[in-house]
Amino acid sequence: MRGIIAWGTYLPFRRLDRADIGKVLGRSGGRGSRTVASFDEDPTTMAVEAARSAMRTTPASPDLVLFCSVNPAYADRTNATAIHAALRLGDTAIAADLGLSTRSAVAGVLLASCGHGTTLVTAADIRVGLAGSAEEASGGDAASALIIGDESPDTPVLAEIMGTASRTAEFIDRWRTPGDTHSKIWDEKFSGVTLVPLAVAALTDACAAADITPAELIAVAVSAPTARMAKTVGGKLGVAHVVDDFAAVVGQCGAAQPGLMLAHLIEQASPGDVVALVSACDGADAVVFRVTDAAAGHDGAPTVAAQAAGGAPISYGRFLAWRGTIAVDPPRRPEPQRVSSTAAARNTDWKYGFVASVDEQTGAVHLPPLRVSADGERTDAMTVRPMADIGATIATFTVDHVAYSPSPPIVFAVVDFDGGGRLPVELCDCDADEVKIGARVEMTFRRLHAIDGMPNYFWKARLARG
Repeated sequence: MRGIIAWGTYLPFRRLDRADIGKVLGRSGGRGSRTVASFDEDPTTMAVEAARSAMRTTPASPDLVLFCSVNPAYADRTNATAIHAALRLGDTAIAADLGLSTRSAVAGVLLASCGHGTTLVTAADIRVGLAGSAEEASGGDAASALIIGDESPDTPVLAEIMGTASRTAEFIDRWRTPGDTHSKIWDEKFSGVTLVPLAVAALTDACAAADITPAELIAVAVSAPTARMAKTVGGKLGVAHVVDDFAAVVGQCGAAQPGLMLAHLIEQASPGDVVALVSACDGADAVVFRVTDAAAGHDGAPTVAAQAAGGAPISYGRFLAWRGTIAVDPPRRPEPQRVSSTAAARNTDWKYGFVASVDEQTGAVHLPPLRVSADGERTDAMTVRPMADIGATIATFTVDHVAYSPSPPIVFAVVDFDGGGRLPVELCDCDADEVKIGARVEMTFRRLHAIDGMPNYFWKARLARG
């Protein structure tokens, strides 16, 4: 049996009320809200968070990491290697990027379904549009991660893959020239006329491969470039129930959308339910799953619905500044220097994996890791301790209004980790008045800055909100 053995999703903390767009630009931004990635997030960091969420629920170690994004941080080099490093996977595991299209995420699932070993399919996007555009208002930022593998005593399959099918057709309904910041869109009615029959045919074939009919499906999740398109496709599939796509509170999330919808579909299902994912983008793909009994006792990651219900507001002006749509006065401080590739390569376990050293004799925890003991008596008498999933407590903090930051002020805190170790670290996803001495924090993978096109990744801390 082969199928999904774990999944994880990530929705950023901030939310933009679409009504705020109209208040600034004098035109309607629609109703509801959309998720907004912070200034220190990009598709790579969000994919790491989704993958961490998935891997906390299973002992499986992926042999292959696939990363899918419409707007990755890098071109001409592999983005998935940073995800691989942050997850501390073995160097024999392959890390590769898949395409620059929304469909690449479903392609990753299909490739994993017919492969061998354990595959981690990650997808993440930050959706950007012109100020006041429908693309800006209806887009959303998110990440998803699916771990697909074979059944074993330690890694039970939670959703068995029963059948797959695809339809491909060449037509242009949305496109973006490399280097452009936003996509262009053709007539949505044209897209509907083209995509609906492809989606219906793909689902019919996938159900035939699973030896069922579409009417026997308990529920279906539909992923499409727009909420209207998803609703149109869902209404033509001949199924009893189409799950909510969270368009009103999250938005359409590009390459992350199929994985996000699939995770929500399984979270809503019961053991024995036969469900399906239908993705309509540059053609159509359908995958039929049977939710297994193992899913009933699965202690999963935070659900899509729970994450969608959380978050905190962000002003439209700050949203535009974070996206670079408007130029704001920069801090009156020197910009950071470009990260040294050589130094980063020498410190991969610390920089990406957030691994401390522990003195074998005294048990002292050193962050950053040290080779020499604190008393200078021992060299290389250390063990390693991964710290990314260890909680910490704020010992003290300061609010800095003058240090360089694209979104001041910066909140710096000194945190004490459970089991030992102290570190000064930047806090994120919080307002200064929320921070208190004694508050609990958790670590998150972020981008410190990007100079000369090179993101400098490291770890920050965020308030543990339950």
